[in-house]
Amino acid sequence: MGAAVLKDGSHVLSSVISSQDEIHSLYGGIVPELASRRHIETVIPVVDEALQQASVTMSDIDAIGVTQGPGLVGSILVGLSFAKAVAYATGKPFVGVNHIEAHPLAVFLDDAGDGVDTPEFPYVALVVSGGHTSLIQVNSFTDFTVLGKTRDDAAGEAFDKTAKLLGLGYPGGAIIDKLAKEGNPKAIHFKRPIIKKGNLEFSFSGLKTAVMQRVKDECFGDLSTPLEDGFVRDIAASFQETVVDVLTKKALWALEATGLRDIVIAGGVACNSRLRESLSAATGDNGTRFFAAPPKFCSDNAAMIALSAHHHLEAGERGELDMNAYPSIKVM
Repeated sequence: MGAAVLKDGSHVLSSVISSQDEIHSLYGGIVPELASRRHIETVIPVVDEALQQASVTMSDIDAIGVTQGPGLVGSILVGLSFAKAVAYATGKPFVGVNHIEAHPLAVFLDDAGDGVDTPEFPYVALVVSGGHTSLIQVNSFTDFTVLGKTRDDAAGEAFDKTAKLLGLGYPGGAIIDKLAKEGNPKAIHFKRPIIKKGNLEFSFSGLKTAVMQRVKDECFGDLSTPLEDGFVRDIAASFQETVVDVLTKKALWALEATGLRDIVIAGGVACNSRLRESLSAATGDNGTRFFAAPPKFCSDNAAMIALSAHHHLEAGERGELDMNAYPSIKVM
């Protein structure tokens, strides 16, 4: 659950997130029922803290933005119901936001208030998270075109699954990123799930299976057997390098296919240091430019929702009290 207060559409006055990692780490992944219940418990305290940090009251707020989808429907309904209630009680306008469309806009967020370096429309966005891996052409703050997406598992899910297989806990992305720095990325060869050159779709289910098989081979089929530290570091580095290689290649192919020059990475996996390093190194020399929001604005956050909502409201859009949550809403 998160809440944020923005000024002038992009200046972040506050951004508060109530993490649930401690709860879900006990189960090796997100438990929808527990997530929904935690949202109910934290929505009011989180909003109150965001208002307090921004030194404003609800009467100072001009409008409200809220996630409409995609995601866990129970959790979305909690936030949506709260936003509707506040809008109804205060008479303030509100609008629902597709959070996948909000991710590529996070690069415009400015929490220092002194401006940030931003891409030019249209640009290509690589949105990579636990539930989504997509290439999107961002034409404006409210207009998006999907160029390619995952056929099966998302890259973030592959990170979490690999971390679980290696006994590293949940969430797995940050842990693998750290361990990979100590391992050999060439120690274990994994086939790159490219599909075919120029194709902008993704597939990571086969890579997950390949990692599982390699771990089984290492422990002779008994997954309860402790793994040697050196093996864990090497497989983490080799797995990460495979994912980063695929993501980088696809992002460059998207720039080539569209003729655009700016690439933005967004979503939780955009925090990965090796992915940032790879895309930064692959751009610049040929007139292309690489952008990434600070890590705190890459994972799901309310600030990016507020920014997106600001532009939808400026375009004249308004939410209605019968608005529903959409767990699988598509990028429009």
